[in-house]
Amino acid sequence: MSTILISGANRGIGLELARQFAADGWRVLGTARDPSTASELASISGAEVFTLDVTQRSSIEALCADLDGVPIDALIANAGIAVNLEAKPAEVTQADFLKVVETNTFAPLALAAALKPNLLAGKLRIATAMSSLMSSIGANDWGTQYTYRASKTGLNAVWSALAREWKADGIICTLLRPGLVATRMTNFNGIAVETSVAGMKKVVSGLTIADSGRIIGYDGTDVPW
Repeated sequence: MSTILISGANRGIGLELARQFAADGWRVLGTARDPSTASELASISGAEVFTLDVTQRSSIEALCADLDGVPIDALIANAGIAVNLEAKPAEVTQADFLKVVETNTFAPLALAAALKPNLLAGKLRIATAMSSLMSSIGANDWGTQYTYRASKTGLNAVWSALAREWKADGIICTLLRPGLVATRMTNFNGIAVETSVAGMKKVVSGLTIADSGRIIGYDGTDVPW
């Protein structure tokens, strides 16, 4: 049985990832900031709930202590936020900017680094995080979403560096693009979460070391840098 850790697995894309991987026979380690609000995750057969606030170093360390010696085949650093996506340049605050970057850019790196021993103990050695079309500089022809774009473009740079550094360890570092998905973050606009997750699950299940450094959409296509 393969084991996958999914951060932010108590709702939306994370919850559906937990459902689909568990249904396929994976052992799912799902995290939530407050496990008392993760009843749907806890009800999934094959899923276990762990406490994690990805922005708190002490919380990451506590998770690692709980998982000491547990092999993890795949990590999906899914937890992320979006704040005031419609803000004009003059309306973007430093507090909002730093909060989004902390959660979407720094936290996935911190989580992956802390769980590296677990990944090395696993067979598949896959470390993924959630990018976005908004991360693409080349595809940006309409502006807007300043904080979110910056956080995901930064994540691209971080994961690209991680892919190069960890390739020698046999760890596959790939970014996923879920697409515009109908969740609470998007006011339920976009494609069905089941469709996005089914595509990303297929991508993750087929990854090899040759895919390290790519940004792959749920439909299997690459996101332009």
